[in-house]
Amino acid sequence: MVPILLYDTTLRDGTQREDLSLSLEDKLTIAKRLADFGMHYIECGWPGSNPKDAAFFARAARLNLGGARLAAFGSTRRKDTRCERDANLQALLAAGTPVVTLVGKSWDYHVRAVLATTPVENLAMIGDSVAWMKQQGREVVFDAEHFYDGFLAHPEYALATLQAAADAGADWITLCETNGGKLPWQVEEITREVARRLPDIKLGVHCHNDSGCAVANSLAAVRAGCSLVQGTVNGYGERVGNADLVTILPNLQLKMDHAVLPAERLRELTALSRFVAEVANLKHDDHHPYTGHSAFAHKGGIHVAAILKHADTYQHIDPALVGNEMRSVISELSGRGNIQFQARAMGLELDRDGVQKVLAQIKHLEHEGFTFEAAEASVELMLHRLRPGYQRPFELVDYFVITEHRHGRGLLAEGMVKVKLGGEVKFTAAEGNGPVNALATALQSALVEAYPVLRTVRLTDYKVRILNSASGTAAATRVLIDFQSGAEAWTTVGASTNIIEASWRALADSMEYALIRLGTAGAGGA
Repeated sequence: MVPILLYDTTLRDGTQREDLSLSLEDKLTIAKRLADFGMHYIECGWPGSNPKDAAFFARAARLNLGGARLAAFGSTRRKDTRCERDANLQALLAAGTPVVTLVGKSWDYHVRAVLATTPVENLAMIGDSVAWMKQQGREVVFDAEHFYDGFLAHPEYALATLQAAADAGADWITLCETNGGKLPWQVEEITREVARRLPDIKLGVHCHNDSGCAVANSLAAVRAGCSLVQGTVNGYGERVGNADLVTILPNLQLKMDHAVLPAERLRELTALSRFVAEVANLKHDDHHPYTGHSAFAHKGGIHVAAILKHADTYQHIDPALVGNEMRSVISELSGRGNIQFQARAMGLELDRDGVQKVLAQIKHLEHEGFTFEAAEASVELMLHRLRPGYQRPFELVDYFVITEHRHGRGLLAEGMVKVKLGGEVKFTAAEGNGPVNALATALQSALVEAYPVLRTVRLTDYKVRILNSASGTAAATRVLIDFQSGAEAWTTVGASTNIIEASWRALADSMEYALIRLGTAGAGGA
């Protein structure tokens, strides 16, 4: 099969996503990670458009990017302007990248309505710009903007724009599905016709996801003759996004048998996907194909029973191929297999009675309003409590919470907790900015003398959901609490018609789980 090259534009087109903004350091960090991963081309910005991109290229020249080729992006020369006098082309040249990507119009409607010039002048703008950049010793990628729309409207002119770039020496011609509205069979048919009419041109494809078809359209273009695929990590980009290289890459390599990257690089895909999301300060999509936390998660009892026998019964690939892992999700839909899977992952073998006991408890608690899909620590805690000789590290005696508004002091919240540690009863009180914060602080204070490791634990998120709002203030409340200690993070759940009680159940479980996770609690107790 023909090798396929990947052209990443996360740092240019990806940053046009509405809620995404990268600092200069962010861009440099991601560029280095993309290069280490093995991206063939990394497009990093439009040097003529803003000071940050200009500064990036000055710094990027000092990066060790291995075999990755850095690209600067810009447009063809302006109408009635010589290349050597065009500010955009001069900025591209000053960027000093080995690759320059020039975008030009291939739809005559845009030539007239946007550029306000003639189709003949647009062809000259394309040819002159490509030729001038080739004279400067650059590898040139020509992005034929709106090509698929242009081809349907006026095929001969759209093809003429490609020919103008090719005649001027362009190394790659990229067919851009800019508005994201075409369907895979349209893209494949048009791309195949281009490859037939212009057989000596190396073709690439650049798709947007407005109709949800960017990945499928990119794969269709490869089937029809493209050997360069442009896209972004996680599909970040303008409007609803660009073609997602994180999904395209394993499809090309594992499903279509194209040589793209070595297998060991592909195993880094999940880490790359999550790394870029983290740097971009975006939550990684749990349901992202291949790399999401839920991509190989199994919830239905029948499914889990099957994968315990043969993992491929409900999985299209081995998740390890892309650096992900198989999981079992615990819920009221679970069967015994879900519990057994989770227990084995913890190194615990449960007998039938133990499995049935946990399963019955989960189903009962979910009926009360608990949910365990997002609170795996609560499930692990149930399983730990089944270990022979396990003793809980502390027991609640009672708690008391006061919230009041005092004249001159404003709002005051105070929590008091009495817990039993071995044979000793500890009583502590703490103030907080709210009742749950006060309760959490008091509990942690009661435990840290016996368990100093808890000083490293901090609450990172607190979520509340009203379960049956029709009941008004009597509605059941579900609380999910996230805690972290160093690189370790976990979530526990509580539910009750009383929000303080729901919070206490989640808080107490989190502290007990922290002691297990950090290696303090277990068999033998405190």
